[in-house]
Amino acid sequence: MAERGRRSSRPDGYISWSHERPCMPELPLEHVHVRPDEPTDGAPAPAVVVLHGRGADERDLLPVAASLPESLHVVSLRAPDPLQGGYTWYDLDLSAGGLHQSQPDPADFERSLRLVEDAIAGAVDAYDLDADRLGLLGFSQGAITSLSLLLESPSRYAWVVGLHGYLPDSHGALEPSDVEGRRVFVGAGDDDQVIPAHRSAAAADRLTALGAAVTHETYPTGHGIGRDELTDVVAFVESSMS
Repeated sequence: MAERGRRSSRPDGYISWSHERPCMPELPLEHVHVRPDEPTDGAPAPAVVVLHGRGADERDLLPVAASLPESLHVVSLRAPDPLQGGYTWYDLDLSAGGLHQSQPDPADFERSLRLVEDAIAGAVDAYDLDADRLGLLGFSQGAITSLSLLLESPSRYAWVVGLHGYLPDSHGALEPSDVEGRRVFVGAGDDDQVIPAHRSAAAADRLTALGAAVTHETYPTGHGIGRDELTDVVAFVESSMS
């Protein structure tokens, strides 16, 4: 079941979401779709695909998405596996020594990457998205997934935001030629006890070495998105769309 939503702004500047449950297209992942506030005149419109973190769901990052330009479709996907009241994209491989050295379980990760790809392709058709103006925004496991998808198929994504994630070993050695110039924002927290900032920094360094146009920022936060980080993400997306 999918949900379709609409943004509404109050005089105090608060952005809320209304949700409907009409007959909606079936994608391989449960999701929320929020259509742009700005008129599209029937033309395909740009979109951001949102990937939440471990133990969350497709609604978790909607407040972040609500701050992005109103010309964007928002397609927020739910991970496939239930976990502690939320959902997860994959199980963790802790064989390297614990949480701070963890990697995605290979089989789970491969399955989720393909599910996300298929869901994006379905959303492009179902919601009349502009396939040349798609962005990814992920947090934690969603960031790891987003950065990996970028290296698999750079030309599919106009920009990527990866917050509090890392580049997994399965994708670190990839050298796609068409990643050069792709705009990427990598955010981290210097007190992040789940994914330490140095793992995000390593991802930023690798993407920079491959030629991506990387913005890398570290904030005085833990494993979460603070106000300053959100402000920088919004500015990055606005500049990426201009």
